[in-house]
Amino acid sequence: MHLGYPCSFFDKTDSVQKYFAFFKRFIQFFQRHGDDDRSFMEKLRDKYRLVIMNDETFEEISSVKLTPLSVYIALSSLVVGTAIMVTMLIVWTPLKRYIPGYGDYARDREIAALSSKLYKLEREVESSQRYYSNFRKILVGDLGDLSKSAAEKKGLPENPADTLPKDVERIPEDEQLRSEVARGTFTSDPSAQTSAALGPIGPRDIPLSQQFFMPPVSGEVTSSFDLSKNHYGIDVAAPKNTAIKAAADGVVISSGYTVETGYSIAIQHPNNVVTMYKHNSVLLKPTGVTVKVGEAIALIGNSGESTSGPHLHFELWYKGRAMDPTDFINFN
Repeated sequence: MHLGYPCSFFDKTDSVQKYFAFFKRFIQFFQRHGDDDRSFMEKLRDKYRLVIMNDETFEEISSVKLTPLSVYIALSSLVVGTAIMVTMLIVWTPLKRYIPGYGDYARDREIAALSSKLYKLEREVESSQRYYSNFRKILVGDLGDLSKSAAEKKGLPENPADTLPKDVERIPEDEQLRSEVARGTFTSDPSAQTSAALGPIGPRDIPLSQQFFMPPVSGEVTSSFDLSKNHYGIDVAAPKNTAIKAAADGVVISSGYTVETGYSIAIQHPNNVVTMYKHNSVLLKPTGVTVKVGEAIALIGNSGESTSGPHLHFELWYKGRAMDPTDFINFN
């Protein structure tokens, strides 16, 4: 009697029967080998044949001889090879950036280096702005607040005598000036200071060779005057903290710090003469102060970038032109 079941029902029933038959044969296989007394390695070397055949015609298409040991080695090699390939892709390709929590150490170092350079550039720009601002005030004669702000900007104590070593000779005029500054009675009016110290600068015109200059320090000239190399002065080697003395009477027109020359001081003398003292460790005179020849104005140091050891970079300018100091001063 035909019940009218669809063909798919019989197909599914046949598949389930085949599945159970395979499972039964699989259990029987292990039952047959359960009583085998051979070692585990001998069982792994048992040879089997993997046959691929047509399900309808049972025609053998291909076959491969296998052993459990070879199958295990092949699978292990595949897993190890895949792990090695994935590791190489992560290490040697940009794929590692997509892994959560993975940091790019090279990029972090580069960012840190750029941040440090930016900080240094900001400090250099700030120092340059302060330097040109003070220089502009000097040109226009606005020196009212420079003597007060010089010590603050340099980070020096209000009384420069506190930084003097004990073996530095103290000059009475210098001590009197410090006392006036401490009491607040000192005036830094450039017109009064300049007229008192320099006298009639304009009408006088004495040749540079007839003027007297005292050597700021005594020592060996390690780098000579050379305009072709933009070296507008000379370098005189001397022990650190040696007192630097004013080469002639004059007025301090610049006293401050720059990144390139460090703690520097410049003095205006009669007859359109300017002397500059650079790379000092301590500045003893603020801007606008009158100084006498031989008076201590700074201490030998090694400040600034363009220096390689304790020395004084000394420049002598006459009517706006750099002159060789060794032609007019004996440093030995």
